[in-house]
Amino acid sequence: MKYVLVDNRDNINTSVELGSNVGISGARTYFMGIKKLDPKEFDKLWKVMIEDEYVVKQAKKPIKWWIEDKEITDSELKF
Repeated sequence: MKYVLVDNRDNINTSVELGSNVGISGARTYFMGIKKLDPKEFDKLWKVMIEDEYVVKQAKKPIKWWIEDKEITDSELKF
């Protein structure tokens, strides 16, 4: 099963293929070892998810096109 390490902005930082018997808690332990963080600090910065669940979550997320368009307009207006 493929697990992903997701930052606070919902971006995938890295992924790993682990046995399905490992579960989310095993993947979390793996990523905490990679990042060399204690559990409290790790939880402030990262989420561990199954890749398929991450894809579904992103698909359900509403697209806020007006925010991106506003940023383009604002940057174009600055001389």
